[in-house]
Amino acid sequence: MNKDLIRKYNVPGPRYTSYPTVPYWDKSPSIEEWKSHVKESFNVSNNDEGISLYLHLPFCDSLCTFCGCNKRITVNHGVEEPYIDVLLKEWDLYLELFDTKPNLKEIHLGGGTPTFFSPENLKKLLSKILEKCTVAENQAFGFEAHPKNTTREHLQELYDLGFRRFSLGIQSFNPKVQKVINRIQTYDQVKECVENARDIGYTSINFDFIYGLPFQTLETIEDTITKSNEFKPERIAYYSYAHVPWVSAAQRAYSEVDLPSNEEKRALYERGKQLFEDQGYLEIGMDHFALKTDDLAIAFDNKKLHRNFMGYASEHTRLMIGLGVSSISDSWTCFGQNLKVVEEYKEAVLNGEFPIFRGHVLNEEDLILRKHILDIMCHFGTEFNDDFWNLPESSMIREKVQPMIDDGLMTWEGNNLEVFEHGRAFVRNICMSFDLRLYRNKPETQLFSQTI
Repeated sequence: MNKDLIRKYNVPGPRYTSYPTVPYWDKSPSIEEWKSHVKESFNVSNNDEGISLYLHLPFCDSLCTFCGCNKRITVNHGVEEPYIDVLLKEWDLYLELFDTKPNLKEIHLGGGTPTFFSPENLKKLLSKILEKCTVAENQAFGFEAHPKNTTREHLQELYDLGFRRFSLGIQSFNPKVQKVINRIQTYDQVKECVENARDIGYTSINFDFIYGLPFQTLETIEDTITKSNEFKPERIAYYSYAHVPWVSAAQRAYSEVDLPSNEEKRALYERGKQLFEDQGYLEIGMDHFALKTDDLAIAFDNKKLHRNFMGYASEHTRLMIGLGVSSISDSWTCFGQNLKVVEEYKEAVLNGEFPIFRGHVLNEEDLILRKHILDIMCHFGTEFNDDFWNLPESSMIREKVQPMIDDGLMTWEGNNLEVFEHGRAFVRNICMSFDLRLYRNKPETQLFSQTI
């Protein structure tokens, strides 16, 4: 990778799980408006593509210092059942909006640590959700898991409920790196978890790794990936470490001195990518790799790959409902985020209120730009039509992209934009060129992690 290009484009930038990005939400809906957007989206999409459901389970029994997620650290498992009861009450609030049963296409359990919850409590939660729904054909049910506390009982209960995919948050197999980020699990614990899952019948296992962590080197990355290849997970998420100590105080457990330099960090990614591809993985979207036989790779080949607040998905769903503290919902025309403090979230729901505290109603410009940013993130390219060219600032966007064309990262001829393979490392930068909200309101303080 050209070091000059790394220096040129390694600037703070969004990860584009949405457009507009959360800091630029500026038109929050009223609760009545939110309900109206959800109902309209449900009526459009439920019978056709189905809906997605995200459940945020925020509890962890220890603090991973790299993590910027909304979580609650506790060893008290008495928090499980009261939280589940509130989740189910929130789900009932949404069910009251619908004239027919939801057709569930996708469920994702995130956190926190979903496997903090006992197998019995996860069964209680999901059974009560599913009994009020139909399940779409080729459903995609998945969950995030910690290798240290994911038992065979967890895997069996969730499999029996229709789950066929899960993601193990490993991050690194190196003991020194594990210690500084406080994410400690042994190779044998990972092996036992994977072998149990294969034996039960899971068809897609994902490993989460992060590059750019403190004390990482090329040698530790190579060792970690070599060990992962012994398990041959169907998917790999290879995330860039986001150093945002102004957001996550736990990251102050180490300093910038302990982190790889910009060039070293990029070398970690390039080496990891090479090792994954040598083992038959395809680069799928940003930060993701999959075996050719996995649904994600097939969706990428067929240009059906989708991206939302849960990450990449093999199929598009217009409506995604987020349940639980801090969860974000997406009706396609509107975003809504739940209260971020557990006690405040519970109080609102128990009072019969939707716990939405902020959101954004997308205008026509937002919807046009969202489509193209999403296409670039999912397909490494996009096609323009009159809707785009009629935007007053379309020519300015074209001018902002020109330096990346000149640097050989992409091409834009007529109505077609394509990112070259060696330009994929700069996808976030390309998307930033389309982000008119970011351009108009350049932050005075750093909001985002570095793009590379």
